[in-house]
Amino acid sequence: MIVEKENRYFLLNEKLMKLISKDFFYAGIYLGKTRGKIFFPSFNLLALIAEKKEANRVVVDGKTEWLFIVGRDVFKRGIMQVTGSRKKDAYTLVMNEYGECLGFGRITRNLDDAESKREVIVKNVSDIGDFLRRERRLED
Repeated sequence: MIVEKENRYFLLNEKLMKLISKDFFYAGIYLGKTRGKIFFPSFNLLALIAEKKEANRVVVDGKTEWLFIVGRDVFKRGIMQVTGSRKKDAYTLVMNEYGECLGFGRITRNLDDAESKREVIVKNVSDIGDFLRRERRLED
């Protein structure tokens, strides 16, 4: 069951639902939060989506993996495999070659139309390195 608490969403099973109080801070699997009308998915939710065969995903090479987790976009030359939508403005998971979800992005151009390997194909929306970058900014 999905439970909303102060614009944050959690996935709880029946047993956990019986144990929590109305003023809980965190329970079950954190799915994400809303700010205004925009939903920001958690990496737990992205991992759940990645388990589904029909999920949009691009698999990237090692160099692109590193660049993506430090906040960079994905160029066509770094894409090894595409599953699901190849159309402009679709959202896609970005996966490494070991099947790990690195984050997600928005396809900037129909993948079949992109000619140059040096063209940005997936605009980084959120990646696993974001948390570390935010922590670093707080220290400065």
